[in-house]
Amino acid sequence: MNYQNKIQMINEQMHIKENFDIVRKPLKVQDTSMSLYFVDGFAKDEILEKMMEFLLKADIKDTIQKESVQSFCDRFLSYLEVDVQPDMKTCITAVLSGSILLVVEGYEEGIIIDARTYPTRSMQEPEEDKVLRGSRDGFVETLIFNTALIRRRIRDTRLHMEYTSVGSESKTDIVLCYMEHLVDQKMLADIREKLANIHVEALTMAQESIAEALVPHKWLNPFPKVRYTERPDAASSNILEGKIVLMIDNSPSVLLLPTSFFDFIQEAQDYYLPPVTGSYMRIIRILVFLLTLFVTPIWYYFNCNPDLCPAWFRFTLIQDTMNLPVIVQMLVLEFGITALKMASLNTPSSLNSSFSIIGALILGDFAIDSGWLAPEIILYMAFVALANFTQPSVELGYAIKFMRILMLLCIAIVPRFGLWIGLTVVFFILCSTKTITNTSYLYPLIPFHPHDFKMIFARKKLRSRYKSKKK
Repeated sequence: MNYQNKIQMINEQMHIKENFDIVRKPLKVQDTSMSLYFVDGFAKDEILEKMMEFLLKADIKDTIQKESVQSFCDRFLSYLEVDVQPDMKTCITAVLSGSILLVVEGYEEGIIIDARTYPTRSMQEPEEDKVLRGSRDGFVETLIFNTALIRRRIRDTRLHMEYTSVGSESKTDIVLCYMEHLVDQKMLADIREKLANIHVEALTMAQESIAEALVPHKWLNPFPKVRYTERPDAASSNILEGKIVLMIDNSPSVLLLPTSFFDFIQEAQDYYLPPVTGSYMRIIRILVFLLTLFVTPIWYYFNCNPDLCPAWFRFTLIQDTMNLPVIVQMLVLEFGITALKMASLNTPSSLNSSFSIIGALILGDFAIDSGWLAPEIILYMAFVALANFTQPSVELGYAIKFMRILMLLCIAIVPRFGLWIGLTVVFFILCSTKTITNTSYLYPLIPFHPHDFKMIFARKKLRSRYKSKKK
């Protein structure tokens, strides 16, 4: 294909006339025609100017006829990241990804210059995963910045950053990050195969689209099979434990694979405090988590069966008659709290304080005085709503919410045995859930592993792997 036909094909494929932001810059260097293609906003202006200045002053006479395109790049393109690509479709994809394409008359191949820069926000601490001590940086939407944050923390040649692309139209960049000597090779090969077999036009929901494609999905099972984090230190720690971190362009959250139920109990905060303090916080988190799941079902069970309620717990029973059944009030509050959370996401920051006051009035004195809700129910549901914030996983919070509602409905239908039926169903769902590696979701409880189970409650002490050398 001669130069003019090649330029015409690229112009048609990229719709140069219709797209104002895709730029073609023609050059004439000593009777040799060249064209630079780039997306305005991705290419660095300073690099383009210096490159054109150098090419216009270069003596390339007879070079093209005598030397290969690689020799041309070595002699006249001083930029670090330069690649020769014979496939024009790949070259066009590279331009749309932010690279610069140089087409030179006399060469069949295209020259890709990776001098892209992406618009990005500043690296700041994630809102949902804060710590009292430790680093304040967080992942951003730019993939290359995220990989650099990991490289900064793990300076080991065995740290691999494996690139792939998913989506026939979006061609979303994805990176598998893992330690070569620590990762489970079978799991790594399985994830590679699943990524290669994803046939979609675009990853419209970024990490959620990937998670649903990687994990066998049962829509009736709400428990998350993937853990997300926006903290580079937490991601680095998981990599050093042999896990795989999956990074997706345009997303500040990375996926931690594999993930079991008890992984959600751990937080970065535990490791920035002394072992005793970290273990104490972890135990409190576990207790609050259990109370979030069981406090309202157990209270409702005893209100439905007052003869089974122990004497020391009878003060919690509702004595007065109410306009609405207890189960209706609890479901109204469950759905109302969710509605308030959804509304808070769409409330302008300048109105947040006003929104909080209105929400407190609606679910507070007004609801009690009007006879809609009992004060005891508001107390327990307020505790449940606040307790959900003790762990950062939104997905796990909603999974616990659904299990709690399930137990409440079982008690309402079968007051005497509903609690036990609900517990059996919840336990069955947890036992039947599998991780991405098809292992038990409840490990190390099922199958039971004493040492690892103990580590759920106690934050292990960090020890150096290397003994200090004697002088």
